[in-house]
Amino acid sequence: MNAIPSTSDLDPAQRALRFYLVEDSEVIRQNLTATLEEMLGMQVVGWAGTEADAVAWLAQPGAGCDLMIIDIFLTRGTGLEVLRRARAVWPDARLVVLSNYATPEMRRRCLALGADRVFDKSAELEDLIAYCEALSHAPRA
Repeated sequence: MNAIPSTSDLDPAQRALRFYLVEDSEVIRQNLTATLEEMLGMQVVGWAGTEADAVAWLAQPGAGCDLMIIDIFLTRGTGLEVLRRARAVWPDARLVVLSNYATPEMRRRCLALGADRVFDKSAELEDLIAYCEALSHAPRA
């Protein structure tokens, strides 16, 4: 679990969209973070590669982000539990799932657990980027 402290003193409506990534693949984590930071000016506030690390981050005082991107199948644990707990901690948060297993049944399960959207890693990365871009331009409190 790695956290990157936010040093922004900007008004929340003017600061970069902050995201937290739950992803066990280092390659995907690095590529997605670089894409969102470089293309959209988003700011990664941290990442976790396991369910336990993500849940521990959720419990930290002051933990927060504008968007949490969650993989379902992790090396240790599951993103489904991370999703459930994140929705309980942050009822109004933006939570999205990015998975290689975005089957109709998995999409239903994720949405039932509180996901705002579900994206297939192999076919919908551009849709995820478009979603993030729209969030980046939306007013935030």
